[in-house]
Amino acid sequence: MSSPTVPAFTVLGTGSRAPERVVTNDELAKTVDTSDEWIHSRTGIRERRLAGDDDSITHLAVAAARAALADAGLEPAAIDLLIVATCTPDLPMPATATLVQAELGLPAATTCFDLNAACTGFVYAFDTAWALLASGRHRHALVIGAEKMSTVLDWNDRTTCVLFGDGAGAVVLGPAPAGSGIVATKLGAIPGTRDLLLIPGGGSTPLAPGAPRHLQMKGREVFKFAVRAMDEVSRELLASRGLTPADVALVVPHQANLRIIHAIAEYLGLPYDRFFANVDRYGNTSAASIPLALDEACRAGRLRRGDLVLLVAFGAGLTYGGALVRW
Repeated sequence: MSSPTVPAFTVLGTGSRAPERVVTNDELAKTVDTSDEWIHSRTGIRERRLAGDDDSITHLAVAAARAALADAGLEPAAIDLLIVATCTPDLPMPATATLVQAELGLPAATTCFDLNAACTGFVYAFDTAWALLASGRHRHALVIGAEKMSTVLDWNDRTTCVLFGDGAGAVVLGPAPAGSGIVATKLGAIPGTRDLLLIPGGGSTPLAPGAPRHLQMKGREVFKFAVRAMDEVSRELLASRGLTPADVALVVPHQANLRIIHAIAEYLGLPYDRFFANVDRYGNTSAASIPLALDEACRAGRLRRGDLVLLVAFGAGLTYGGALVRW
């Protein structure tokens, strides 16, 4: 007996929101021992958006979600699954997703939860939403990546504070038109990499008096792992469906560092013009970076019906993941 055909699901709409405040490298250089040349030559970043005290994760996420719903042509009542990917939630509990649900007016029967895979969070949430949709238990999912990284940085540490920004991006997933749909996803995590990128405080683990509670990163080691993991997961995803890098119309990678994106392009043997990058204007917005970039790519006309799109990311853990979508 043949198994039932699993319906196809795809991205029906995208949306994003970034705080209004733009902080340039030159502005940072007034308070941190750095310069525009130092930052840009090492990261490709020129500026980032920083949220104020009144600009919460919920606020950013709701704005991005409303834009995605409008783009999909759906009312909030159509959503029955909401996942918010974040490592900087407004509160330890309840989940930010429940706060977003209330603001958007989603039905009480909506499944709502947060997911933390750091910078890979959006891809993890995207994969999870796809699996739940394919199970038949849900029909339309709202997947949001939202971060306020400015709250977990040491603003005297030039090796980390210059890299990050705040923002949110969202997608609506639902039944796919003929010829489009999510093709494949793959997730993973590299054991033994805990100390390469972490925030040691803020959870239930006690800290010694005076110990730092801000994001810490070993940049060179993270760079090496990131390039390797993103290259390997991209190749494995494509090979699993009998595809090659040449079949990809656009790559939307995690926006951590322009040098990493250039390295991935070289490893995959793809011209750089097949990659979408906005890290120069937003910095690393963690779980928000891919959906924010994907929304900008859509609005810039970089995606056409039938295009094969590759989303690929890495993050603390060190987690990694990728998704192939036929637009």
